[in-house]
Amino acid sequence: MIIMSNVDFYCEGHVAHVRLNRPKSLNAISGDMDQALLEAWEEINRNPEIWVAVLSAEGDRAFCVGADVSGGTERQSRMALGGGLTGIGGPLVKLEKPLIAAVQGYALGGGFELAMCADIIVAAENAQFGLPETKAGIIGECGVVHRAIRQLPHRIGMAMILTGDRMPAKDALHYGLVNEVVEPAELESAAARWAEKVASASPLANRAAKDAVLSRLGYPLEVALATRFETIENYASSEDVVEGRNAFVEKRKPEWKGR
Repeated sequence: MIIMSNVDFYCEGHVAHVRLNRPKSLNAISGDMDQALLEAWEEINRNPEIWVAVLSAEGDRAFCVGADVSGGTERQSRMALGGGLTGIGGPLVKLEKPLIAAVQGYALGGGFELAMCADIIVAAENAQFGLPETKAGIIGECGVVHRAIRQLPHRIGMAMILTGDRMPAKDALHYGLVNEVVEPAELESAAARWAEKVASASPLANRAAKDAVLSRLGYPLEVALATRFETIENYASSEDVVEGRNAFVEKRKPEWKGR
């Protein structure tokens, strides 16, 4: 395990684990944590042995309450807040591998955005998602509101933005914000189960699919259908394509190589 400024990073097989570990501060993102998260996402993108990542947090009270505004260490690059994916105040950083978030307790502001950066969200029954900014008289870098209005029904998202009211896990499941709600004690095992399911697919196919879906998400369907995707074209000549065909013919489980 590598511990980087209150962020734990380690791999189990083809699964990378990124864990916020600052529970006394409700896992608020400090400047050092911000940089550590960026380094974790870059390693996940770079390492071909990593096929899927799980983002989690230490402690029972909170997944993450957003940026640390207590006056501590200032963020330097400002690239990693929001999971190293939003580019708040800096260049956009995209995670190319599938990401699963395991959320318990408070997921507020930038912490809510961290969760929304994931492709799959598993929530504990005590999870609460919220956008407290306007209720506290704050609105600035607002990647979180742009994600919320895209991932929730319009008026549900706007109500959260304009009132600061929190959404409990059961409502998040109802509105399709999360994939599954489990008891707090089962959160880690549920995230591991999802990671295993994702890792059982071809890692190159998953990467190509994620790229195709997200890179044309904001475009009309006609544009998306007419687009040629380099990642899909590269996958077509990979060893995994041959393995998938052979496994189907031989009626066996594929043994993916990720190349």
